[in-house]
Amino acid sequence: MLCCMAVLLFLPFINGSEEEDDIRAGCSTAVNDLVCIIDGSWSVGISDFDTAKHWLVNITSGFDIGSQYTQVAVVQYSDTPRLEISLGQHRSSAELIQAIQAISYLGGNTQTGRAIKFATDHVFPSSARSHAAKNRIAVVVTDGKSQDDVVDASMEARAQNIILFAVGVGREIESSELVSIANKPSSTYVLYAEDYSNIERIRDAMEQKLCEESVCPTRIPVASRDEKGFELMLGMKIHEKAEKIQGSLLSESAYLLKSQVDISENTREIFPEGLPPSYVFVATLRLKAPGYREAFDLWRVLSKDGDTQVAVTLSGRDRSVVFTTTSSAGEEQSVIFSRRDLKKLFDGDWHQLKLLVKPRHVVCFVDDMQVEQHLLERVMPIYINGRTQISKKAESEETVPIEIQKLRLYCDPQQSERETACEIYSVVSCEISILITFLHI
Repeated sequence: MLCCMAVLLFLPFINGSEEEDDIRAGCSTAVNDLVCIIDGSWSVGISDFDTAKHWLVNITSGFDIGSQYTQVAVVQYSDTPRLEISLGQHRSSAELIQAIQAISYLGGNTQTGRAIKFATDHVFPSSARSHAAKNRIAVVVTDGKSQDDVVDASMEARAQNIILFAVGVGREIESSELVSIANKPSSTYVLYAEDYSNIERIRDAMEQKLCEESVCPTRIPVASRDEKGFELMLGMKIHEKAEKIQGSLLSESAYLLKSQVDISENTREIFPEGLPPSYVFVATLRLKAPGYREAFDLWRVLSKDGDTQVAVTLSGRDRSVVFTTTSSAGEEQSVIFSRRDLKKLFDGDWHQLKLLVKPRHVVCFVDDMQVEQHLLERVMPIYINGRTQISKKAESEETVPIEIQKLRLYCDPQQSERETACEIYSVVSCEISILITFLHI
């Protein structure tokens, strides 16, 4: 059983003075107080305990370690909690990894509630940066039922604004206990692994969720649930600056961006903590002349010096979509989507463009149909002292006229599967879905 407690202060690292230099912000540069509580009870066993330590090493490897970045503490518990590594004790990833690997296995009973309370009452407050914490997050990973009460301890943690995740490992877990520990909805804050040998399979999901809690503070109402993300129509003030028009359906509204309308905002106002490692970019739009004949950036994030950090570029001349992002080499990297299915995006009708961006690849969809996938090199956090812009001619400040109905960035990559293009009446998948529903009735 493994428990991780995290205080994420997701503040950007500053290279010199804010006035002179740009600021890079993202998950790896987060200023975190991360307290990991490792269960050393008999139910775990030495082998699984070593696996849990390896998992812990991998989870923390996604963050830069140091006084300006993430500080990690480790507590092992069985009958009583024992502090193994204190906050701020290690200031490099190498030192932290060595210290985690050196932790010896305790053995004993499983007092999960006591461990949560210890972290809430003593470990979180011990941080010298706790007063500036943006998010206080606890991740509880268990392979069985606790031998003490977890409900009161979890309620007290949430009362102190600690966000609780619960991860169940193995067949002996009790779903009701995980739900009582975790925040709601359980579909977001409860995760499962078959056993410790498979816990690495939820590593990416755990890292993504930890990042979302800090990078994605807002929620977008979608159907019966709220999705973490960025409503760019509101954030970029398109509803204030552009002319309101009829959308793809009578029930939908859209906005006409004219050439004299400048849709630009400071990136720190739109993405104050940078971008998550994975996200879904969604745009419902209609290209009008001359927009469908020239290359323009539907969305772009520029550094203070005007360098492209992220961009979705539509090229009407060769009927392609280009995705640009950062790279570990310090330069931008771009991939081109140019298959035949993209051509309809430029036919003057309403269409939905969707990009699923993952750390190592990006997938392009048009009207719910997957078009193409490309690999990416390692992506670096973006600079946030520049500007975020909508519908700008490539390498220009000139606005390209378009009609736009939806412009969102979802932090949960699973939203790519849930987000449909049924707001467009001609989408075949939606027509089939409606027909199936009618036949069932």
